[in-house]
Amino acid sequence: MIELKVDDKAIQAPEGTSLLGACLANGIYIPNLCFIESADQVSASCRLCFVEVDGRDRPVTACTEVVREGMRVRTDTEAVRRLQRTALRLLLSVHHIDCRNCPANKQCELQKIARFLKVGLKAKPYETALKQPEVDKSHAHIDYFPNRCVLCGRCIAVCRNQNDQPFLAFAKRGFDTIISSFGRETDPDICGDCQACVDACPVAAIMAKPGSDL
Repeated sequence: MIELKVDDKAIQAPEGTSLLGACLANGIYIPNLCFIESADQVSASCRLCFVEVDGRDRPVTACTEVVREGMRVRTDTEAVRRLQRTALRLLLSVHHIDCRNCPANKQCELQKIARFLKVGLKAKPYETALKQPEVDKSHAHIDYFPNRCVLCGRCIAVCRNQNDQPFLAFAKRGFDTIISSFGRETDPDICGDCQACVDACPVAAIMAKPGSDL
């Protein structure tokens, strides 16, 4: 076991564990959206899990750091919180805030992180920019809501783990980035009764189609 200190609290974690995984396993919450403990690859896409590590000249993402013996970490510094709040506000600027009518309401990771960071759900000071269409219903089994999606990649990771290859992937670039199944939406050999992507989504951006077998 590796021993390290996080906010002056001594914790232990197995060798090879990510710093984020070690903190979460020891009851130390660090905001995150894209982290999946069992995933083979680390996406580091949400840019929320910043921490400061002694010996590093700037904050680093906890999901990409591996625990080291004697490591000293701080999760609640001014620089860390500034980066996290900026990342959250940028996410909110491309998010359709309609909590009352969202299936994820009160179980939403964005709501949890906003409360933790004391950030309002309005995108200020950034202007809100949303995608069209509001919902993509082209898939035989799922509906995709791009303006709820935080592009965390959880759905892609669990799909890859479940099927040895992802039937979902990021498509397009920049602001236009979405989750796509690249024309295989009606393929009868994919999805079946699997709903791993639906279960993994932290914001209800992927939902089982009404009447679907999922």
